[in-house]
Amino acid sequence: MSTTQGTLSGKLALVAWIIFHPLAAGANDLQMPTGDVVLSVTGNIAATNDGNAAIFDEDMLRALGETTFETTTIWTDGVQSFTGVSLKDLLDELGVDNGTLEARALNDYAVEIPVSDAVDGGPIVAYARNNNAMSIRDKGPLWIVYPYDSNDDYASETIYSRSIWQLDRIDVQD
Repeated sequence: MSTTQGTLSGKLALVAWIIFHPLAAGANDLQMPTGDVVLSVTGNIAATNDGNAAIFDEDMLRALGETTFETTTIWTDGVQSFTGVSLKDLLDELGVDNGTLEARALNDYAVEIPVSDAVDGGPIVAYARNNNAMSIRDKGPLWIVYPYDSNDDYASETIYSRSIWQLDRIDVQD
């Protein structure tokens, strides 16, 4: 094989790789929501579906896997059951493994949550409490909830301050 043929076949292989390789072809892009958007994530994320943002409806969040736990909170009476997507699973889907999350509520209230909080058995982005969707009046539609009763480290003012309700957007910062 001549050098020209080798170079040409190498270029063709590169073009084929770019066209057919899942990452190069945009496999990290998310599907588009079909229902009402409940969460928008921007910033340092690898997967998007709306320009530089990742937008989710509730069904898309549910498709990432459901986590349910029971815990007491300082804002509710008695043991409550919360269901949602684990923060870890959400961030894994978006290709986030470090930095800080600026989580914002519908009223623009904001908190900072280190990505290091997103661990197995850690916080969830809850969309249901006691098997019911949460209305805006009832801290919904989304609430970042930690399993406060399962780990003494979660029963602290720092963690309580990160437990934002009426969540509608997150910006991932370095």
